[in-house]
Amino acid sequence: MLYLFTLIISFLVSIASLHSQSIDLAQYEKSVFSQCGEDGVIEKIFQLIGTSSKYYVEFGAMDGHAYSNTKYLREFKGWAGLLMDCEYEDFSINLHKHLITAENINELFEMHNVPNDLDLLSIDVDGNDFYIWLALNEKYRPRLVVIEYNPNYIPPIDCVIPYNPTHRWDRTRYFGASITAFYKIGLQKKYTLVYAGGGNLYFIPDELVSVSFKDANNVFRLFQLGKHNPDPKNRPFISSDEAIRSWEEGNFLVEKN
Repeated sequence: MLYLFTLIISFLVSIASLHSQSIDLAQYEKSVFSQCGEDGVIEKIFQLIGTSSKYYVEFGAMDGHAYSNTKYLREFKGWAGLLMDCEYEDFSINLHKHLITAENINELFEMHNVPNDLDLLSIDVDGNDFYIWLALNEKYRPRLVVIEYNPNYIPPIDCVIPYNPTHRWDRTRYFGASITAFYKIGLQKKYTLVYAGGGNLYFIPDELVSVSFKDANNVFRLFQLGKHNPDPKNRPFISSDEAIRSWEEGNFLVEKN
């Protein structure tokens, strides 16, 4: 009996030890240029997984300066890359004016000679983020994907706005996709969800996850509640399964205004 008790205690201690050794990315949040601690989290992740090309793609990047997730890398870490936004252009920092959609994302990557082994992809378009990542050709496999999610819908709610290539955020809670929906697309693309903070999700390819991240792939623990204004039009969402199926069938379910 004493032997069994000792085994149980040893097992519990080992589990606690493993948990204490896991990386809590919340401890590394810092904002030099980013809005909600992204600079520090991104820096720590690349310390852990290494880099390949030191090339980033960020959109919508606004002017490439305010709240940028890549300016810190560009100015202090020697990185370079592509910035895109539907309203801004600045060739001095390789910022190009494009309306990014699921239909043109791969064409834009080809046009701007984005390498297949880009290290960072940052997506923040206030609406079609889910569809753009879904549509991205599998030959592009970023070492880290940072993507905005809709924090108004707690797990296990699985919801995505129907697709509309010209969708513009009206500052209500009608945008993007829930953390559960993004987790499921991460599974499909073989990416591990390692952190959620500041309205963003952080995904790493499964094959690069060589350390333990606190609460990785646990949408219930990683989720952080946000509060946006209710949608006065009460527009419907669809599930991620419906969104993915419509993409695979070449017929996105389109948002009705």
